[in-house]
Formats: sequence, structure tokens, C-alpha cells
Amino acid sequence: MNTLEFLRAAVEEGASDLFVIAGLPFSMKCNGTLLRRDENRLSPEDTASFIDGIYELAHREKGAAFSRGDDDFSFSLPGVSRFRASVYQQRGTLAAVIRIVRFELPDPAQLGIPGGVLSLADRTRGLVLVTGPAGSGKSTTLACIIDRINTARSAHIITLEDPLEYLHRHRKSIVSQREISTDTESYVTALRASLRQAPDVILLGEMRDHETIGVAMTAAETGHLVLSTLHTVGAANAIDRVVDAFPPNQQGQVRVQLAQVLQAVVSQQLVPTEQGGEAAVFEIMLVNTAIRNMIRESKTHQLENAMISASNEGMVTMDQSLMSLYQKGVISKKTLLLYCTNPDAVSRRVGP
Repeated sequence: MNTLEFLRAAVEEGASDLFVIAGLPFSMKCNGTLLRRDENRLSPEDTASFIDGIYELAHREKGAAFSRGDDDFSFSLPGVSRFRASVYQQRGTLAAVIRIVRFELPDPAQLGIPGGVLSLADRTRGLVLVTGPAGSGKSTTLACIIDRINTARSAHIITLEDPLEYLHRHRKSIVSQREISTDTESYVTALRASLRQAPDVILLGEMRDHETIGVAMTAAETGHLVLSTLHTVGAANAIDRVVDAFPPNQQGQVRVQLAQVLQAVVSQQLVPTEQGGEAAVFEIMLVNTAIRNMIRESKTHQLENAMISASNEGMVTMDQSLMSLYQKGVISKKTLLLYCTNPDAVSRRVGP
């Protein structure tokens, strides 16, 4: 099977990720489960040939990034789908993991994205963080929020991603989408430049270091809505991650600034369901006066209780969301206890 045929077949079978690794058959992930297409193991020559095919389909040359052992890029195949590829070396052979990104934007209702998350599109300034482990759907959630803004109001939206995933058409808004390393040098360079491009909304694909985080908070402080992601689970962990990215002598000042600009933290996970699929689970923290004081005073361990107390404001903890799915019979007790943040408390609540 050649590269194009395999990609087309994977899209038709509803795969989310493809794995091309020497010593294994072609593999794909469907509904969170790894499946092998057949028993024919790939040789190093097979994977090299397949990856050459990816570069050919993407009309991309193997540049400096490839020579260093890793290369990330995206490409589209008309009539098939859009793909995000990560090519790398392992055990002296070439390998690739390819994420399938559908051309059409997903339906938030089908994905189970709560209205409280989508309503963050109504914010006009400040910092909104979407957090979760890799592959949990952070980019998809952000794409849905951007689409809501694009549909509802007139704004200039600038997205900075590495690589681009979902493509947005211009509707009520103008959407400028820039890919790191292709359209601009780095996140920091692009973010600083974006402040001179009359933005209303800035989507920052990932806050990787203290320099990027610093510029993002400054942008949020000066009247822009900044949306970004972090690879953490839970609002408290997200805040600690932002603060800990800075040297100790700057962390007090960062807490004050973060308390001022932060609007919301959404944390999400994909968990296996009893029906054999996956369900998205969300924690939503909307920053009010009490939470701002906790961030400023380094009392992030109190955030969960503050969220529980303010549930009437639309806040929900990860454990509350998981418990709701368990009570509806969507997930098992084992899954509930595996993915919750306070297993002891949850275990006492559900009983033996």
C-alpha cells in the first residue's frame, strides 16, 4: 500500500493518529485504541519509503529540522483530509506519527464541549488557558472557540501555531493564520509582531517558555484576548506551571500579573467509555475576585474548594465532571478513579 492509499484508508476508517514505525505493522488509533492493519511488519526501508511519500505529498523538502532528527509539519490532501506529521528517528530508523485533522471544523455538541467553554468566546480581553495532556483535544477546543468568535463578531484574529491544524474561513472576522518556522521564526517573534498587526484575538499554540509566557501576559494586559495551551491537568497545576517557568526572583511579580490578566482555565481529558469510545471531560475555572486573591497569595491548593463553592457561576472541577459521567453510566468506576484528581475522596463518595 502506498502512502496516499494508506492515508485515504485511515481517514475512511475514522482513525485519529497513524503510526509508521519499523518492526511494527502500519498502526492507527481509533477511539483511543491502537489497531494494526495487518501482520506485515515494516522494515526500515519501508518506513523510509513511506516517509519520502509524505514529504512528496506535502511538497516539502527535508530541511535542517529533519537532519537534527525531528521534523513537524502539516499538509492537506484535497478530497481526503488535512494531516499533522511528526517525523523522527528512533533506533537508527525513520518513524512518523501522523494526526488526522478533518477539513471541516468539528461540531462542539458532538464532541461534548460544554456551553461554558464556548462562552469564553464572548470575552474581549485577558488570558484564557486550555490545558490537558497531549492528544486530549486542546487544539480542537480552541478551534471551536475561534470559530464562535469568527461567526459572532467583527475582529482580527491572529493564530500562531506549530504546525497549523484547523483552517478558518473569514466570516465576520478576519483570521490571519501563521505557522511557526514556515511563516515566522518563532512564537516569541510572531507574538511580538502580532501586537503591531491590530489584533483583537491572539491564539498562541503553546506557551513553551517564560519569554513567550511573558509576552502573552503583556498582550493580555494591554487589552487583547489571548488564548493558549499548557500540557497540565487542572487549574492549580496550570497556574503553578506558568509561575514556575520564571526565575524565583520574578515569581512574585508574575503571580500579581497573572492574577490580573487571567480570565479562565479549562482543563480537559479524554477518558474511555463503557461503550468502547472516548468521552471528553472538562474542568472549568472562571477567575473571580476570590480566585484572583488565591493566585496572588500563592494559595493555589485552595482553588478546587473555591470552584466547588462557586459552581453556581458555571465552574466545575474535574472530579465533578467525572462523577457525573460515572453516575450516568458512561464510564466505569475504574476509569473514574484512574482519571480523578482526588482518588481517596472520590473513592469514599462512590463506596465499595
